[in-house]
Amino acid sequence: MEQASPIADRASSAAANARGPPAAASHDVLATSGGNRVPRPLRSKGVNRIMATFPRREADIVALARDIATGLAEHPEMFPAPPHSPEEIRAALDDVAAAHDAAVLATAQSKQATAAKDDAIATLVDLMKTDLRYGESITRQDGGKLELLGWGAPRQRTATGLPGQVRTLELLREGKDWLFLDWKEPVDGGQPAAYKVQRRKPGATDWTDVGMAVESEITLNGQEPGVEFEYRVIAANRAGEGPASNTVRAVL
Repeated sequence: MEQASPIADRASSAAANARGPPAAASHDVLATSGGNRVPRPLRSKGVNRIMATFPRREADIVALARDIATGLAEHPEMFPAPPHSPEEIRAALDDVAAAHDAAVLATAQSKQATAAKDDAIATLVDLMKTDLRYGESITRQDGGKLELLGWGAPRQRTATGLPGQVRTLELLREGKDWLFLDWKEPVDGGQPAAYKVQRRKPGATDWTDVGMAVESEITLNGQEPGVEFEYRVIAANRAGEGPASNTVRAVL
């Protein structure tokens, strides 16, 4: 029987020593600050499954906090004395959840308050315009008397000639199948006798007449809900029609 060479045995032993002790089958060890050695789960070779980058998004922060609380609670032998206990982390998470719910409620209340404010302003504007028209009528558009109301006499224009362009068309209010438009009369050209209101679908070529007004406002009823339309206004008199106003869009 052939005997092993002493030189070969020494070479094998030296190679084994160079490689170090065999790796643990399921875990490595980690020295704690107190000198104790606790198991550390092995990661796959060359793979860092969790990046040590603190998240910025609120949802990611909450998810990481839950992971921290769970890890501390389930592995006290590995994390025996954390600065903040799992219970503290979970209590802070509860505070975040309560603050989030309060913020959502406050946002909803703010939207409701804003809508109520807009309605109040719209009501005030209607009252003001009615009284200003009354003032113009009873004073026969006397500028000196209208100044007592913080107002002035309308600019006098000739009745002949094409009207100028309607200014600042706005969509002030809308409902399920109606909307309220307001605009400013032209500053030049002939005196408008009426205003023609038109609409079309975006991208369409032709405009359709949907209303006439003698004042610089109109409520259009019977509008199709769920359909987007563009609206514009044109001033008209005996001489013809002036340039179209700006357009506004609405989906009721």
